[in-house]
Amino acid sequence: MAPPFSPICRPTSSALFFSLASKYKFLSSPSTLKNVNFLPIKPPPPVPIFPIQNRCLQSKSSPSSSSGEIHVIVGPMFAGKTTTLLRRIESESRDGRNVAIIKSNKDTRYGLDSIVTHDGLKLPCVALPNLSSFRQKFGADAYEQLDVIGIDEAQFFEDLYDFCREAADHDGKTVIVAGLDGDYLRKSFGSVLDIIPLADSVTKLTARCEICGSRAFFTLRKTEETRVELIGGADVYMPVCRQHYVSGQVVIEAAARIVVESQKVEFGSCV
Repeated sequence: MAPPFSPICRPTSSALFFSLASKYKFLSSPSTLKNVNFLPIKPPPPVPIFPIQNRCLQSKSSPSSSSGEIHVIVGPMFAGKTTTLLRRIESESRDGRNVAIIKSNKDTRYGLDSIVTHDGLKLPCVALPNLSSFRQKFGADAYEQLDVIGIDEAQFFEDLYDFCREAADHDGKTVIVAGLDGDYLRKSFGSVLDIIPLADSVTKLTARCEICGSRAFFTLRKTEETRVELIGGADVYMPVCRQHYVSGQVVIEAAARIVVESQKVEFGSCV
């Protein structure tokens, strides 16, 4: 007789079956039950076996069958964040996984079609103004086939949190994010720190202090420019330790004050 519900999909070999045993075995001590007569026990009637059907309905908003991951790589400039990201992407690709790399179209230092590290490692990428346009740019079918998504210079993407959460939680993607955790003022840069609560792992890299050679955790800006987003290389930034960040900031601020004062003097003399 058919089950009392309508199957959504056909039962497979993995379907679970439940039944009761057709007879019981009793374990007892022969010495204590030597002269005891037992009444015959009838086995219980057979219980009909109903397979538990696997329901295969899946809504658009339901999570993917395989859960994703989020891995975050942070540190100051020249700490090897992009190198670490690209090596991880290469490793995933060698393991047979489909990969793609995204970078911000704000960074045009090495062109828009590739990511290049300071030591010359280079891989093709997709340059975008925001992450929400990636699926459309990459193609819906191609996106579904992706296993791993790398994001470089993640501090430039305002929608980083929403993209990573959606890709990992709902699409089953492994997302590897590389970016600055702090700006030149040692304040949170973009949304990189916002995704830490989402992350499976966080790697904090260090560079080498350009002044003393010790471990560098911070990025010192060499110029007087005060806007947060200022894309540049060794001509604008250098990695420094705590001691030389503090002393360097003092020197830069003092130099800036001298420049401002000299400009005021020149302007006054002209008037």
